[in-house]
Amino acid sequence: MSEYISTTTINTVFPKTKIQLCIVHLIRNSLRYVSYKDMKSVASDLKLIYRAISIDQEEEELLIFSEKWDKKYPAISRSWHKNWSNIITIFDYPDEIRKIIYTTNAIESLNSVIRKSINNRKFFPNDQSALKVVYLAIQKASQKWTMALHDWRAAINRFAIEFEGRVS
Repeated sequence: MSEYISTTTINTVFPKTKIQLCIVHLIRNSLRYVSYKDMKSVASDLKLIYRAISIDQEEEELLIFSEKWDKKYPAISRSWHKNWSNIITIFDYPDEIRKIIYTTNAIESLNSVIRKSINNRKFFPNDQSALKVVYLAIQKASQKWTMALHDWRAAINRFAIEFEGRVS
């Protein structure tokens, strides 16, 4: 998250925003520190953290992970502890939604398409023309979305329940 924009900045502009860091990226970044010999074992132990069924269990698994691996790879648990408030947000939601929001790859892909469209123009005569470019980029990108998300129907129904009036 800090590579692009800080959570403080987001919460300043949108104070009710809940930040959920991408679990896939957390794992990937964590495994950068690990030797090949320990890769499977560390990944398996990290899985116990992010697959926990409650915040309490997740905290317990992180503590167990820290006790086991901190002598060898202290940067991993340090990173998870530092970002903890933006990792546990996932437990604010039921399981159907968690399965959808654990990764931000789709959002990052869409942001990349928008960024590319904007960078190709360099200059916009007014705000309306910039909005049109963004709109058209999203329309074009959405035509390529052919693969359905796993358990999307269950998730969209939970979104409708959790965010009544905001999802149709």
